Amino acid sequence: MSQAVSADLLSLRERIDALDTQLLELLSERARCAEAVAHAKLATDPDAVFYRPEREAQILRRMVSLNEGPLRNEQVTHLYREIISACLSLEESMTIAYLGPEGTFTQEAARKHFGNTIGLLSCDSIAQVFREVETYRVRYGVVPIENSTEGIVSHTLDVLVNSPLKICGEVVLRIHQNLLCKQEAWQQVTKIYSHAQSLAQCRYWLDKHLPQAERIACSSNADAAKRAASEPNAAAIGSIQAAPIYGLNVVQTSIEDNANNTTRFLVVGHQDVGPSGQDKTSLLLSMPNRPGSLYNLLKPFAEFGIDMTRIESRPARSNNWEYLFFVDIRGHVKDTPIQQALQTLQGQVDLVRVLGSYPVAVM
Repeated sequence: MSQAVSADLLSLRERIDALDTQLLELLSERARCAEAVAHAKLATDPDAVFYRPEREAQILRRMVSLNEGPLRNEQVTHLYREIISACLSLEESMTIAYLGPEGTFTQEAARKHFGNTIGLLSCDSIAQVFREVETYRVRYGVVPIENSTEGIVSHTLDVLVNSPLKICGEVVLRIHQNLLCKQEAWQQVTKIYSHAQSLAQCRYWLDKHLPQAERIACSSNADAAKRAASEPNAAAIGSIQAAPIYGLNVVQTSIEDNANNTTRFLVVGHQDVGPSGQDKTSLLLSMPNRPGSLYNLLKPFAEFGIDMTRIESRPARSNNWEYLFFVDIRGHVKDTPIQQALQTLQGQVDLVRVLGSYPVAVM
């Protein structure tokens, strides 16, 4: 019986080896095609753009639609992101700016979206991420925009208002908060460092398990981990990836109050992104402060059957009690209904600015 089992295992291993050989041959052929694409683009345009978010989204959606298991859709997406990333690296070398320091969820989002073959530049602030991209020191930047529990990241909106950059993509990341500290006896912790949003996302867990600990807001979860590593009886809330970077132990996992805690990130750059078939458009609108203004702002979207997915208001710093509106809608700016709605809005509001059209995130 054992010999039969061994023979079966040997046969399966030989089959796996043969498949791995085929996979490598096919991956190499795909990489050669990517190099050929680069040569073809450069032959017609010396300033050709190689990263095409709409094309990448179409590939990922197609592979998910073809997936029959046993790999889960998110596993297929992860594998193909890395394949696309590796092939893109043969066409151009890219560096992505992100809100750092190392070990933040924004770094994790950048890796999820661009893969592991790109370079990363850690920035101290959201404004610095934008500056690095605006001055062409890097090609793209990744910044947080909203959390499903705590809402909008207002600083990102404020920087967007005055930036010439466009939104080129979005990343949706499931956020698992973890308690990190040097000692295993985490119940003795007297200080907890974390970003204000992370502290809020774990409020009920902290009330129940560490009510005596002082909660101290930091500029980022990675900064919190760095501070917790240097103080006795201190802990940080952050990602599992941050723990080994700063010499901490993961003593409690998934302490977020909402099991579906998710953060959305934006990819910002200089390029206009073409339609992918499943897109989102972000708008910046302002209007005079008079009766019926908000109704007039919203009415064209309803008239032309456009699905609005988000609306946020921020004070217009030029005048008291006047506001800017950030609106997300389904569809691409090249879609006829959206063009009709924007044309209607032009005569009714003070400002209509398209911040970007980009593919809906592929999980």
